[in-house]
Amino acid sequence: MISINIQNFYIFGKYFTKVYQYLSMSLIVKDLVKQYREQFAVNHISFEAKKGQIVGFLGPNGAGKSTTMKIATCYLTPTSGTVEVCGYDVLTSSLEVRKKVGYLPEHNPLYLDMYVHEYLHFIGSLHQLKGVFRNERVKKVIELCGLGKEQHKKIGMLSKGYRQRVGLAQALIHEPEVLILDEPTSALDPLQIIEIRNVIKEVSKEKTVLFSTHILQEVKALCDRVVIINLGKIVKDSPLSDLQLQKDEVKIQIELEGEIEIEPFKHINAVIDIQKISPNKLLIKAQTDIRPEISKIALEKGWLILGMSKEETSLESIFQEATSK
Repeated sequence: MISINIQNFYIFGKYFTKVYQYLSMSLIVKDLVKQYREQFAVNHISFEAKKGQIVGFLGPNGAGKSTTMKIATCYLTPTSGTVEVCGYDVLTSSLEVRKKVGYLPEHNPLYLDMYVHEYLHFIGSLHQLKGVFRNERVKKVIELCGLGKEQHKKIGMLSKGYRQRVGLAQALIHEPEVLILDEPTSALDPLQIIEIRNVIKEVSKEKTVLFSTHILQEVKALCDRVVIINLGKIVKDSPLSDLQLQKDEVKIQIELEGEIEIEPFKHINAVIDIQKISPNKLLIKAQTDIRPEISKIALEKGWLILGMSKEETSLESIFQEATSK
């Protein structure tokens, strides 16, 4: 009989689970640094993204978003650290990475004198797509990006919104496994934004999507995860569902006439955290609106309330808080 050591079986099980999780990651950024003399554009950041996931990459201007994306697409080389796309390192296997990645840069470079249909065939040929398959891919991305009526126009004649669609189409032409989009809905009107959003949702079922945006409504509508970067460092990396749970939290600021005691407020069930801002001011974070309970305690203690305000946490306030430090 073959005897099995249960402990060893458990250890091997954990090991293979970790290996599977690692292999399922389409994009792995590890301890990435990009430095220009004394300035760090990207400062030791790490995050991962897996197939079927849409990751919103947020941050103020100059935070390091575009630099990270350019490294992941082999347009820039890192100072140190690694980026892997579908198991290929951007430094040692850049040609393989380029085959796996579709990229829409922030400033969408296009050949304005080419016709839309002609341009997409040209991009397909650069990716070594041939014959009937290239024709089918051009037809598919034109339909997917809503370019049917514009395909026989020169790109220079198109509006900025339609040029953005052409940029998205070229990023999709070779069926990449990872889609990296830098401000993909820039300059689009509300209806176009909804259409592009639907395209991203559709293609994300079989791809990993990393996109940067300043439109937080896009993050709410699209993302599974949010990575916030500020001054070259990641300040928050969280599933959107966790951030949505945070949205249910309420911040209440109280100002009393005299010095406040914290202890009585700790016994309110919904209280999460209490911070003393000054001798007569408190900031209470709670799961629900507890102003009635606060008023009751103040009345029992004989404290005079000079002011009490409520602030509901939103994605906007989470972003502001994360990037203001």
